[in-house]
Parts: sequence; structure tokens; C-alpha cells
Amino acid sequence: MSIVLPLLVFLFPLAYSPGPGNMTFAANGARFGFAATLPANLGYHIATLCVALAMGFGALSLLNAVPWLFTALKIAGALYVLWLAIGFLRAGLTEDARRPRPISFADGVVLLVLNPKAYLIMALMFSQFLNGEDLMTVAVIATVFTLNNLLAFCVWTLAGDVLLRAFRSPGAARRMNTGFGVALALTAVWMLLA
Repeated sequence: MSIVLPLLVFLFPLAYSPGPGNMTFAANGARFGFAATLPANLGYHIATLCVALAMGFGALSLLNAVPWLFTALKIAGALYVLWLAIGFLRAGLTEDARRPRPISFADGVVLLVLNPKAYLIMALMFSQFLNGEDLMTVAVIATVFTLNNLLAFCVWTLAGDVLLRAFRSPGAARRMNTGFGVALALTAVWMLLA
């Protein structure tokens, strides 16, 4: 338990900085409201806990042993975030006949699985705070990571929700959707170049 405070200090700037997950949840909070993102948030963080536990128990060595796997993950993640960005851009530029929907539980899982920033943070976290594969230590690190990340996503989603209330008119909503679409597209480009 003595690692919890240093772990939180380590994770704070990583969890609260803009990245694929935070930007996606802020954009969805802005477009659909906080409550509508809860299923995706649940999916993302259940997947986070599972992946963090797997990484703590040795999956990290697989990423080190097969370098092309991380490159494939990075490309797939960037394409997925770009696909989300296109949805926002289309909402900002056209009147789509289909009713838009917030990201789902499954979208949250896919977003985590294809998020290279999450894997990098987990790799750094376990390399700094794990000595051996003690079941309790891995569980504590994975749980603290997941809960801290969940709190960060809630902050970003609530910030987006505040924007939703400020941009109620159709013209303002289009500009906001376009802005978030561009931000997500730039995030996808950053994922490819980082």
C-alpha cells in the first residue's frame, strides 16, 4: 500500500493530459451529455482493469518480444480515433438523416484495446512500481490505475457536458462538433507520429 501515493503522483499528469481516450470522452460528453457516456466509460474501464492485470502478469513481455504488434496497435488505434473524428465532422457539416448515438460499451472496450497511450502508460507504470509478479501488488497497481483513469475521464466528460449546455443552438453545436472532430483527427495523427 506504500506505493499508492507515489503511483498517483506518477499517474496524475498522464491520466489528465489530452489523449485518445480523454478527447473522445470530452467530445462525447459535449455532444450527448455525461450520462450518455456512462456505458462507454464502463466498457473502457473494465477493459482497462483487464489489460492492466494482464500487463502486470507478463503480457508486457509480449509487446517487447513482438515489436510489430505495438506498431499495428498504434495504426489501428489511430484509424479508430480518425473514424470517430469523421463522425463528429459529419455532424458538424451536414444534417445527417440518422440519429447520432453516443459511443457504446463496446466502443469503450475497443477504444482502450486500440489506445497505444494506455499501453505505454501501463508499461511505464509497471516498470517503475512492480518488483516481481506479486498478485496483491499487481492488483493494487491495476486498480489504482483504473480508478484514477476513470476519474480523469469523468472530469473530461463533465467538461464536455458543460460545453453542451453552452452550445445549444444548432449553429453553435455544428461548430463544436467540427472543433471536436478536428481535435480527434489531430489526435489520430499524433498517435501515428508519436
